Amino acid sequence: MRVAIIGAGAAGCFCAVRLSELRPEAVVEVFEAAARPMVKLSLTGGGRCNLTNTFRSVRSLSQVYPRGERLMARALKVWDQRDVMRWFEQRGVALVEQADDCVFPRSQDAGQVVQTLLAAMRRSGVALRLGHRLQRVEPQSDGYVLHFAAAEPRSFDAVVVCTGGAPTMQRLQMLSELGLEYVAPVPSLFTFCISDPSLCALSGAVVEPAGVSLVGTRFRAEGALLVTHWGVSGPAILKLSSYAARWLSEHDYRATLCVNWLGAANEDTARSLLLDLRRRYGQRLISSAWPECLTARHWALLVHRCGLDERMRWNDLSGRLLNRMVAVLTSDTYPVSGKYRHKEEFVTCGGVSLASVQLSTLEAKAHPHLYFAGEVLDVDAITGGFNLQAAWSMAEVVARGIAANSK
Repeated sequence: MRVAIIGAGAAGCFCAVRLSELRPEAVVEVFEAAARPMVKLSLTGGGRCNLTNTFRSVRSLSQVYPRGERLMARALKVWDQRDVMRWFEQRGVALVEQADDCVFPRSQDAGQVVQTLLAAMRRSGVALRLGHRLQRVEPQSDGYVLHFAAAEPRSFDAVVVCTGGAPTMQRLQMLSELGLEYVAPVPSLFTFCISDPSLCALSGAVVEPAGVSLVGTRFRAEGALLVTHWGVSGPAILKLSSYAARWLSEHDYRATLCVNWLGAANEDTARSLLLDLRRRYGQRLISSAWPECLTARHWALLVHRCGLDERMRWNDLSGRLLNRMVAVLTSDTYPVSGKYRHKEEFVTCGGVSLASVQLSTLEAKAHPHLYFAGEVLDVDAITGGFNLQAAWSMAEVVARGIAANSK
């Protein structure tokens, strides 16, 4: 059986290896438009490669997979994080689990993961064709003909599309003859631009945990928040951008960000905290005593946003001013003026609709022996290794589906 895999990313290369391991007699070729394979994989996690996640803190898959939860529930039953860790460890990649449940190579080098996959492809006899830009997939009665920009057409019995996500539909034009259903792609996992000089003056400050939400919506997230020179970043913001990716796109990335600087604390908890500070430091200046979770610079900003005189003492804090401080601590708002793509993330919400594929095999419903894996499908996750886990799991599902069909 001749199988073409389009895209030499994490999903494509892993699918090729696993298919060759399951069906050694299959002829598997991977086609990649770029000059190098797995470029995105080599950059993920800041070049350290967040390989997967332990899932220990995941209460519901919808918490980490805003789109594709049902598909991932099936895929993880086939190939979960333990399978991924075992597969790489058996091939010499020692792993380390961080306190935040993210799993990295102990070497902290994404290049080791890339080289491990390339070595497995060579051992399995997988052919890697770089510089092959696919222009068109032509269905035939007995398979598919692939038309490339600068190479002769090739015929295959089965095709696996693993081209990754893209901010526009352009990358999916090669599938235009197949009549598939698409969900318009939009960016996901990005940071927020906030034009507030007083906030941006805190660039480099980290608050953990912080609660963030978008005013007028149900989108909210919690985690570390990083103040930057352009606005806000960090896991809390990246998660929020993932949850609200499509809503933000529809609103031209203009919104009002609400920040709870005390994490999940409610107004009663914040009030108790401030009353305790007033009791303990009544004669001290408000600017000289603050909650332990905040820095002096951050507290100075919040005092300013409350409109308080820095020379005021804690004992002078009236009930009205106390309520104002509670509101700023738990519901501080900032206008979002746009998005700023996170330098380490390249994730897209949207792609081939899940309604077009069989969830059990990821085979196209209308086209036998045409499969999809990875971010080309309308599946994406928050930061933390979940997107790569989706790539590994979907690749395994496809490999097993093809292997079963070739018996």
